[in-house]
This record gives sequence, C-alpha cells and structure tokens, in this order.
Amino acid sequence: MIKMLLIGILRVYQYCLSPLLPPSCRFYPSCSSYAREALERYGAGKGIGFALRRLLKCHPFHPGGYDPVP
Repeated sequence: MIKMLLIGILRVYQYCLSPLLPPSCRFYPSCSSYAREALERYGAGKGIGFALRRLLKCHPFHPGGYDPVP
C-alpha cells in the first residue's frame, strides 16, 4: 500500500514536474528512476533506504555516473 503510494508520487513527479525542470541529475539512472526501481524491487522499507542513500550522494564532490539499484 505505502509502496504503491510512493511509486505513484514518483510517477507524478517524473511525468508532470520533471519535464519542466532543467536536467541536473549527475547519475544514471536518474534519482527518481532509481528510487522507483528500488521501491518496486525491495518494497517501501528497503526501497526508501536505498533512495535516501542515493540522494545523500548527490553533491558537487561526488562524480556521479552509472549507479544501478543493487
């Protein structure tokens, strides 16, 4: 239930808000795609943990690049 709600929120962001913003994610897949995949694969508890860990890497001192969901 929570998993589906969070995935729905991410989809709204990806399809409604993200196209209006300039591309700025330093990772592939993007952070929102990564979070959605982590939620789909691991559920709400673990998926949120993976997504938060990924967001904490998003700063100017991290090189970015390819970072798939484990």
